[in-house]
Amino acid sequence: MTPVGDRTTGRFPDGRCRTLGPMSLYAAYAGNLDARLMSRRAPYSPLRATGWLNGWRLTFGGEHMGWEGALATIVEAPRSQVFVALYDIAPMDEESMDRWEGVGLDIYRRMRIRVETLEGEMPAWVYVLNGYEGGLPSARYLGELADAAESAGAPHDYVMSLRKRPC
Repeated sequence: MTPVGDRTTGRFPDGRCRTLGPMSLYAAYAGNLDARLMSRRAPYSPLRATGWLNGWRLTFGGEHMGWEGALATIVEAPRSQVFVALYDIAPMDEESMDRWEGVGLDIYRRMRIRVETLEGEMPAWVYVLNGYEGGLPSARYLGELADAAESAGAPHDYVMSLRKRPC
């Protein structure tokens, strides 16, 4: 297993090999669970693994920010867990990911966490909403999250819990 951050090769979207700088490990828990979507947002950043954030809970907040409903985020919660996809984020993709997630607009911020995988515990970073928990997501948004979780290989009961959430 390659240590986190030591991976230095990758591919351009057209398949050509490229040498890259050190990559950081990003844990996606919402729409970015979908590897096809991530390949458009971060084309030089491959999916590495899936895992769980133990002691965390998926929730929603920021309904007041003007979207069609509340946005996904995570909060600490004993005996809870959140399914995640881990991506090796290339330096050239980090800025575009931050822009997409609204870091510069103070919508989301990065936070360091530990992810449990079949390979063991791995340090990673995650985006967390800069807003209060509360509010309901739209039905469309929940459907997108459930579809993304399903495409990433989340267990059936996890996907169904997303599909049955109130909206």
